[in-house]
Amino acid sequence: MTRLVRLGSVVAVVLLMWSCSGDSGSPGPVSPTPVSPSRRVLLVTHTEGFRHSSIEIAEATITALGQRSGLFSTRLCRTASDVSRMLTRSALADVDAIVFANTTGSLPIPDLAAVLEWIQDGHGFAGMHSASDTYHDAPAYLEMLGNEFLTHGDQAAVDAIVENPSHPASMPLGQRFRVFDEIYTFTKSNRDSVTMLLSLDRHPDDGLPQAGQPGDLPLAWAKSFGRGRVFYTALGHREDVWQNTRYQDHILGGIRWVLQL
Repeated sequence: MTRLVRLGSVVAVVLLMWSCSGDSGSPGPVSPTPVSPSRRVLLVTHTEGFRHSSIEIAEATITALGQRSGLFSTRLCRTASDVSRMLTRSALADVDAIVFANTTGSLPIPDLAAVLEWIQDGHGFAGMHSASDTYHDAPAYLEMLGNEFLTHGDQAAVDAIVENPSHPASMPLGQRFRVFDEIYTFTKSNRDSVTMLLSLDRHPDDGLPQAGQPGDLPLAWAKSFGRGRVFYTALGHREDVWQNTRYQDHILGGIRWVLQL
């Protein structure tokens, strides 16, 4: 009898240990599965005007952000030939968003209206810095982007005000983002037509006549364009800005948003 009691106790302990080790219907530990990019981005860096020395770093940065995050893969569009071949409605069939990183001038897109319609149909567009110094002769492009570059002074340190801390492009920046860069002035105030993400409440100390005076200067914004989404940041002139992890988080959030992820 004593042996039966002891045997019953042992069995009870074993059953208790087994039940505490995990649900019998749950799988055991598994190795992490590599993340495959779920979206495809066409990164355009061709210039028909001024060419920024930061473009190579911009290409490497955006490509690496897509790889590290697992959110997107990047296809480069660098030359006039690339632009005429890759920026067509048919060539964009397997692309989810276009990124203009420091483009300038009027690019040789065969049918710009068709590309803008492609964005309106539910795709994404992200522009950095001189994407607003592109297509000055195309009002439809500038309307899609949300504003047009006018001028800039000397490079200057600014404290950018984060206006929409819940947006993926501004969430990583806190309340202020201090950065030394080339600061753009635009042709108009666009506050009523976009979701403002970053702005300045005074003109930078850049040597222009209004330097240091109060003002309302847009720096980054987001907007809808038909069923598509548009993100733009005026920052990104300097190489070290592209290497700034907070700036990288800023543009990654913007690209993620236009990809509707």
